[in-house]
Amino acid sequence: MNDGQMKDPMICYLNTKQRAFDYYQKLERQMNEKDYAIVLKADLKKLKSRSPLFYFILNRRKQTDAKGYRPYLQWLNETGKLDSYFNRSVSYIFMRDLGKRLDSAETVEKIDYFADSLKKYLLDAEKGKSDFSMASLYRLAQKENVESTFIWLINKLKWTATIIPNGLDADNAQRKLIKIIAGVILHETEERMGMELSDEEKERRLDRAIRLGYAYGLTYPFIDDLLDANILSEYEKNKYAGMIRETLTMGVVPELEEWSGDNAKLVNLIHLEFREAFNYMKSQQNEKQFNVFLKEAFIFFHAQEVDREKKLDHSAYTNEELYIPIIMKSSSSRMIVRSLLEGTPDEGYLQRTFYYGIYNQLADDFADMFDDQGEGRVTPYTYYMRYHKERADLVNPFELYWTVVSNLIHEVFDSERKTCEIVLRRAINGLKRFRDKHGQVCFDSIMKQFELSEPVLQRLIMKLVSTSRDIDFLDKLLRDHLLSVLKSRREEKDKFLEISKDAQKQINEMLPISNTERLLQDDLILKAANYSLESGGKRLRPIMTRMMSVQEYDLDLEQIIPLLKSLEYMHTASLIFDDLPAQDNAPLRRGRATLHQVYNTAIAELTGLFLNQRAYEEQASLEGFDPQKVLELIRYSAHITAEMCQGQAMDLEAKGKQLNLKQLNDLSLYKTGLGFEAAIIMPAILKGVPDIEKEALKQFARHAGIAFQIKDDLLDVEGETSIIGKEAGRDAANESSTFVSILGIEGARKMMWEHYCLAMEALENVPLRTNFLEYVLDYMLNRKK
Repeated sequence: MNDGQMKDPMICYLNTKQRAFDYYQKLERQMNEKDYAIVLKADLKKLKSRSPLFYFILNRRKQTDAKGYRPYLQWLNETGKLDSYFNRSVSYIFMRDLGKRLDSAETVEKIDYFADSLKKYLLDAEKGKSDFSMASLYRLAQKENVESTFIWLINKLKWTATIIPNGLDADNAQRKLIKIIAGVILHETEERMGMELSDEEKERRLDRAIRLGYAYGLTYPFIDDLLDANILSEYEKNKYAGMIRETLTMGVVPELEEWSGDNAKLVNLIHLEFREAFNYMKSQQNEKQFNVFLKEAFIFFHAQEVDREKKLDHSAYTNEELYIPIIMKSSSSRMIVRSLLEGTPDEGYLQRTFYYGIYNQLADDFADMFDDQGEGRVTPYTYYMRYHKERADLVNPFELYWTVVSNLIHEVFDSERKTCEIVLRRAINGLKRFRDKHGQVCFDSIMKQFELSEPVLQRLIMKLVSTSRDIDFLDKLLRDHLLSVLKSRREEKDKFLEISKDAQKQINEMLPISNTERLLQDDLILKAANYSLESGGKRLRPIMTRMMSVQEYDLDLEQIIPLLKSLEYMHTASLIFDDLPAQDNAPLRRGRATLHQVYNTAIAELTGLFLNQRAYEEQASLEGFDPQKVLELIRYSAHITAEMCQGQAMDLEAKGKQLNLKQLNDLSLYKTGLGFEAAIIMPAILKGVPDIEKEALKQFARHAGIAFQIKDDLLDVEGETSIIGKEAGRDAANESSTFVSILGIEGARKMMWEHYCLAMEALENVPLRTNFLEYVLDYMLNRKK
């Protein structure tokens, strides 16, 4: 038996099943005897204490949009409702996720602290347009000294996003994973409050919580969602589920048996990541703690499997078969999170968490009933809708839900006033959200199907759904915001990539220089120029210029074609010079032999001069613009070219010397940042934007350029020659000072993110949509070549 092996997993499961059975029997008895309805009517009437004027004012609140939630929070702040809103929201999270009572002085103090901290972060005017952007979150990680962990997590999240198959809701899968990570961080933060810990210990524990959250969070997209979806065949599902079961029983991830077919690559990738995640969770717990984790995880997984095997066309499931698995899985899912961390939860936490889970599960199943029905899933709601007319014995899940509400308030939390208010507000809010999503007609129809046996209680609930206003919760607002942002960014990114692909194709087609204006029939320089131009490349600079010109400044695409060509001519010329034997002596560029290798050094030098002159010729041919602005653009272009020459000279002078960080930043600015600056400033010059806007764009470009150079330095160490299109390790061979040689790989990554943040923060002063500039930044940080 392995150290981590759980003893008698099915006995643990059966003991919990008996406990869930006893709980269900108690709920059913309360429901049948109508005990719940008597006290609940009195509780609900307390929520009716608002005046008509109050309703009118609240009904005029600003609506949130896809860009953010700030207008609503600002409105709450202006009307004096923000503090109670945050306190209510955080109190609910303390009940749901932390299993806390709300009448404890210690808990009240912690809730006030969390609510105030969260309010300050979300309303901080200095955040501007950040809205949980990568830059603002990285700044938060910097404050806690866990930047490396943040970078690790972002890379992991991006990895999971790339392998989530089309049959899954990628946005929702990412949201659930992020939610689990946030939940573990919340547990850790609450646990350490009041402890005397060193800064190093705080950092260690936060790092651990983030990694544990990710490790456990993987189970939602890659176990729960994957087994629910129609991606794996039935045979594959059974085989995959068997592997998970063996892991939770033996405490060791088994070797993956041979897997063939379309899903082989997916399953292999998931297995490798799961093994790493499981081993990390195991390494962070002692044997006793890890066995608690295995027990709760086994109960959760087996209960899920029992539910997953149910078929909607099977008409003979008992009420116990419908409800007991969801009591078990809904309580275990929260206990798993707590079991990951140090410390032993008290008995009160275990009791409250066990009884609380079904409250949320029934609320979630109500919200998702149409999706579940469409997928043929058996939940208490879908099953009741299907069979309640022919089976009088079926329990109405809506009535059981309100029985749970009453039981929680009066027996689990002993009629504590604040708990009562929050639980009821949450319940009414869930119904309002359903009505708003599906419409009043649909809502009325559903309420008729699930009509309570107590008409007075039904009418009271429906009246509160219609009239209550001050019942919103922050977690739902953030959930909607996150889903909206994920969906919007994915759609906009896809659009950006599509436009970029078309732009790259168009630019590639326009770049070759014809011989029509040349005197020589066998023009060696022209051939050499076209060899360099046709060797591919990202075309990032002209693409940026095209985006700025057309998408942001509404300039005519045909009119700016000379500008696009000029930028790539100048950039290609700089690469030719950069590769020369007297400079970097590079044998490869863009996956092909460098120009001086194909021809000779003299031809390469002349070709570089030729392309630079050709660039100025293209710029001078810009038509349809104010001539003074065209002249300004050419002057600017010449100035930038001269500055970039200085940068290359600095680079050559630095060979074999150890540069300090300032010198390296200056060098990167001249060599790379100025090229990006030109790509976005030239359209701004043609448009005639104010100087303050140009300055903000320059700041963005310069920091973006340095971030790009740092990524280049990292790729030179970590990249593969076949992918990056040039020799890896070239910087070390040339004894060049790089961000990696000065700061190390980890330090270089942090510095890259620092310049990413500075670039993003510069965009806050640009009155444009700037989405594509954000995608350019993301590309710079995530490219592989």
